[in-house]
Amino acid sequence: MKICSWNVNGIRARHGEVQRLADEHQPDLLCLQEIKAAPQQIPEPLTLLPNYANLWHGAPGGYSGVSLHISRATLDVPATENQAIFSHPTFDFEARIVEATIGALTIASVYVPNGGKDFAAKLRFLEALVSHARLRPAGRPYVICGDLNVAYTDADVHERFRKFGTIGQHPEERAAFADLLATGLQDVVRQLAPNDDQLFTWWPPWRQEKQKNRGWRIDYVLASGELKARSFTILKDFGGSDHAPLLVDLVSR
Repeated sequence: MKICSWNVNGIRARHGEVQRLADEHQPDLLCLQEIKAAPQQIPEPLTLLPNYANLWHGAPGGYSGVSLHISRATLDVPATENQAIFSHPTFDFEARIVEATIGALTIASVYVPNGGKDFAAKLRFLEALVSHARLRPAGRPYVICGDLNVAYTDADVHERFRKFGTIGQHPEERAAFADLLATGLQDVVRQLAPNDDQLFTWWPPWRQEKQKNRGWRIDYVLASGELKARSFTILKDFGGSDHAPLLVDLVSR
């Protein structure tokens, strides 16, 4: 099962790149964040990606927003549109989370608030996400993908940007992230590369920080213990977003 997660930073600017990503890498599950568009604003043909069951979850005014796309062939999703597989937890606000249940698997595409304007709202969202993850039935595979806007450890931030207590590195955020992992989820990138401190998924869009690979790792695939990661790839040079797509290959244990 190949999963791809990407903060596109505006689907209307990035729709051709999303099409290319789907064509070139053919993920079974594609999770997008920060689409910045209401469903009626999604450019064609993305609303009708013929090889995927699609749910676009955008907020009015072109703010925030997430989407989730499920390969019909790989996961045997019926050819007719089936919105019943998609849902939104009650704590969703600003169109920040969509879930899908496919057979035994539940997967969520999540865009956690940055917290710069309302840090308390970010903590509330993270705490609600933790509580939601705890409700997962025992033995049921669960995956959270997305821009979680937290660098969990100092190794997830280039030394140039490490600053204790700043937004994204705040102890309360990191504690909430630890609580999320304590629900039985695993950071699959760290499973496979526990000591690599040069793995980043977001770079400041100035001073050629991306070319110098001086960034933050704030985009994740978290998977429950029923699943095991075989490989991951950060597509650092793909597309025009300030985030890179993250590809992960998962198998059942």
